[in-house]
Amino acid sequence: MGNTNLIFRGMKKNVFVVAVIICVVGYSCSWIDTSKPGDLKNSLEKSAGKINTAVAKISGSDAWQLISGTDLAQKSDISYTDSITMKLISGIYSYQPDTTRHFNHNSSFKMFKKVGISDSLIINMPNKLAFHPYYMDEYDRQYTMLTNDFTIKASDYHFYYNWRGQFDYGLKAGLILDKADLGTIQVAQYANARNDQMYSSDFTFADGYAINTFSQVGDSIIRRFSLYKDNDTLLQEQVLFIKNGTWHPERQYTLSIGNVDIKRTPGIDSIQVFLNGVLQKTAAKFIDDSTETSEPTVCHRYRDIVLTFDDGTTVKLSELLGPVLDQMGDIVDSLRNMWFAKRVVDYVAFNIYYSKQWFSYDMQH
Repeated sequence: MGNTNLIFRGMKKNVFVVAVIICVVGYSCSWIDTSKPGDLKNSLEKSAGKINTAVAKISGSDAWQLISGTDLAQKSDISYTDSITMKLISGIYSYQPDTTRHFNHNSSFKMFKKVGISDSLIINMPNKLAFHPYYMDEYDRQYTMLTNDFTIKASDYHFYYNWRGQFDYGLKAGLILDKADLGTIQVAQYANARNDQMYSSDFTFADGYAINTFSQVGDSIIRRFSLYKDNDTLLQEQVLFIKNGTWHPERQYTLSIGNVDIKRTPGIDSIQVFLNGVLQKTAAKFIDDSTETSEPTVCHRYRDIVLTFDDGTTVKLSELLGPVLDQMGDIVDSLRNMWFAKRVVDYVAFNIYYSKQWFSYDMQH
């Protein structure tokens, strides 16, 4: 009888331990994920809030002012006809203009002096010239009084070009303003033929936000824009076109807002809505659907979507994302054009490259 009580008490103790473990695991699980499964409305509103916060922070940053400045859009008369590699321009350079000699390429004078050795391309220059690059076109003696408080650290740079219009371009660089990290810019682009082209442009901000545009031309055309926070996708919009002569009909459309995916594919009459990969019973439809435009997207306000939730209420995405849609279109366009890479980094890289050509020519003559 005594042994039986000991066994029973041991069993009660084990049951209690198991119960405690279950409670702890259950509490941990509930702490990790408190969202309600299937709550489409709640998920959309929560994700829209994250997008609005992200765009507000991005558009208010120094990095965004740098890569979206209107000054960058001004065209330069300079044309690049050479192909260069990192090896040809690597080193540490500081803005120290030499106006004693004038040349015909890139600019009328040498703007940067090599002050150190590096396998990368490191450029120190006044932020006035980085934010307003047209100051590099016309020399003014007062610019020599400016502090080189802006740095471009390019770990990758190449520009291969030939007269047939084929090219391969790559850039990856960190940007620093007055010792503060602004973020990293990355551009990859090539064109082998009219039906073989690709362009990708990224900017990762110092606080973890990142934006990306991608386009590819082949038998079909893909255009995509993405907004991230660390490794989480906050928003992604992609359109797939099928090439058909001069007219490119839309083949597939996908809009992802957090864990909600909105899709339209051939053979399906309605728009499909997925939450965490599960097809929802809600209805969705396009309004203001300008599919004939080159930018049939929500981000550019040429497209809007109405969603009906399980409780019967409806919402327009333009209202849900209203506070930031105008800025979103500007972000997509600026990132796609990446004027900063062309107007600043390329300008400086080719000035350094041509300066070396001038020096070599002088040494030979």
